[in-house]
Amino acid sequence: MYIIVGLGNPERKYENTRHNVGFIAIDRIAEKYGIDIMENKFKSLIGKGQIAGQKVVLVKPQTYMNLSGEAVRAAADYFKVDPKTEICIIYDDTSMDVGKVRIRKQGSAGGHNGIKSIIAHLGSDTFVRAKIGIGEKPPRFDLADYVLGQLTADDRKAVEAAADKVADAMTHLVAGEVDEAMNDYNG
Repeated sequence: MYIIVGLGNPERKYENTRHNVGFIAIDRIAEKYGIDIMENKFKSLIGKGQIAGQKVVLVKPQTYMNLSGEAVRAAADYFKVDPKTEICIIYDDTSMDVGKVRIRKQGSAGGHNGIKSIIAHLGSDTFVRAKIGIGEKPPRFDLADYVLGQLTADDRKAVEAAADKVADAMTHLVAGEVDEAMNDYNG
């Protein structure tokens, strides 16, 4: 069993925002692998299916970004997965150019409140993460306003292309081939 979590905020007004690229990626993964995300469980919308012969659960926390750890912990406990090897968190990163992808095995929260919450609830920063770049905030711009701002049409295309890469990388990740995924998709 492998849990794939995309971070975002649940209300319609957040649908096309930079902070919701995790939800965008989960939707692409669901579409690519024919998984319906319809069930309401663990303070999340979830869908169960298979990727490359492995059972997976796709998770879109409905707790709002800053409380994402509550949903991740609940799903991890229910499915009895090892967060270090059987969870991947997909989220936005302001330190990377728009549309860049970076897969890592562990790391700090880097100022990301959703990741801070997950680290606090899991008690570890060792879990696979797939970061999608949303670009650096402009000078004198409030970070919250920037990440909650709408994606431009060009940025949306770049994020969707990145989400496609992350969806493709899942065949490696669910098989435990994190190094291979990093080699093939980081950059």
